[in-house]
Amino acid sequence: MRLRSLLTMADLGLELVTGEEELDRFVRWVVTTDMLDPGRYLSGGELVLTGMQWRHDPADSEVFVRALAQAGVAGMAAGDARYGGAPPDVVEACRKHRIPLFRVPETVAFAAVTEQITRNLSTGRAADLTAILDRHRQLVSGAGLGSVLELIERDLGMRCWVVSSTGRAVAGPATAPPVEVTTAFLSARRLPCALLHEGGRFSLFAVDEHRTSRAADWFLVFEGDYTEWPEERRALAGELAAVVSLERARQDDRQSAEGRLAQELIELIVSDAKPTEIISRLELTGLGPAETYIAVAAAGDDTLRPGELRVLLREILYGRRPAAGVVDGEAIALIPAGPDTPVIDEINRAVTALEPGLRGSRLSVGVSGVVDGEGLRGAVEEARYARRMAAGRLQPASVVGHDELATHMLLLASVPDEVRRMFRLRLLDPLTTYDQDNRADLVHTLETFLEVSGSWTKCADLLHVHVNTLRYRIQRIEELTARDLSRLEDRVDFFLALALR
Repeated sequence: MRLRSLLTMADLGLELVTGEEELDRFVRWVVTTDMLDPGRYLSGGELVLTGMQWRHDPADSEVFVRALAQAGVAGMAAGDARYGGAPPDVVEACRKHRIPLFRVPETVAFAAVTEQITRNLSTGRAADLTAILDRHRQLVSGAGLGSVLELIERDLGMRCWVVSSTGRAVAGPATAPPVEVTTAFLSARRLPCALLHEGGRFSLFAVDEHRTSRAADWFLVFEGDYTEWPEERRALAGELAAVVSLERARQDDRQSAEGRLAQELIELIVSDAKPTEIISRLELTGLGPAETYIAVAAAGDDTLRPGELRVLLREILYGRRPAAGVVDGEAIALIPAGPDTPVIDEINRAVTALEPGLRGSRLSVGVSGVVDGEGLRGAVEEARYARRMAAGRLQPASVVGHDELATHMLLLASVPDEVRRMFRLRLLDPLTTYDQDNRADLVHTLETFLEVSGSWTKCADLLHVHVNTLRYRIQRIEELTARDLSRLEDRVDFFLALALR
């Protein structure tokens, strides 16, 4: 706003004493001071409010006003309380240094002046920026988010970052916000929220709070405490969140050629295509056939939609050029293997950090070993099995790597799904049906019997039954399945069938 606008604020009753020719200056902020030389605390464009407590003799006026002029302030407003008006030496110093001088009536508090001017400043600037952001939202230009954040910092003094749920700074100033903001965002009961940190106060706003799970969302980090902002500035934060949401949707690769090719590649691998077909598709996605790869699979419950899972998995693997797709509600990604930090360590750290943002939902991740192009199908099966194993754990977020899988499971990972399903059903379905119809416990008995390597005494103790009862149950299992649990081959078959559940 311009200085002349102060004269239109009837509630304040400000009067111009001198400096009419300078009334087109812009006011950037309001500062109250009674220091004799406040120059070091001024940066230009301020309206300085003063009660003139600094004036002990006329010579002090020259010192004070000269400091204001050198700092480049917009103007000065002096209160009547001490002198009943600005003394002649103060007026003369302002005229000499071309500092517009306003009179503040004794009945008007400086706090009221500051509040009304600040409100007008925020309203005007926020309105201008809202119009700019609205145009940006409609055009969604390719300039990216950096230009918008620079605009907000330059015109409103609001430093802001866009951050992903894994803590990656998507856009914003070069100096990143403290890492604690990510934990605060994920664990906050309500948003927006304010974070008090040794580096200052920060305000956190979700980008797409009502349509995206917290763990898969981006968020805005502003310097300062939003609870102290005027309503217009809070509205601006909402406008910026809408712009970031659109920009994020624009960057979603699912609609790009690379994203569609990655989806087709994953579907091709899962459909048991020939290695030659898979390798030819690899070249189209940008993953070279001469490289080695790792497969990663992720799944959640109903609160994490497949599209969000895919976005979340790509975010976890950001920087490793993932080719990702979704099959049967499970997100699967392929990444080039490298000699650097093991992928499993990176994924574990990311998933552990994301756990507060799951908010009651579950996330399970499986990671395969390293394979070449011809071994991709086995790697995907291995990752999917590891993911299922992770889903069986108690933690809300769990990761299982290939080194945790038993050797026989690595072998089973390469067997077609239908074959595995039929193998499991043929052996266990008679027992499951019998248990349901008779309220029996044959499947659990079989599992315990195999765990103790066929020891009758140990098995009976674990099941809390008499050995004769155990013998009857084992006999019933053998009758229903036409198998002999005294034979190693049949025990192995049952062991594998139970592992495939």
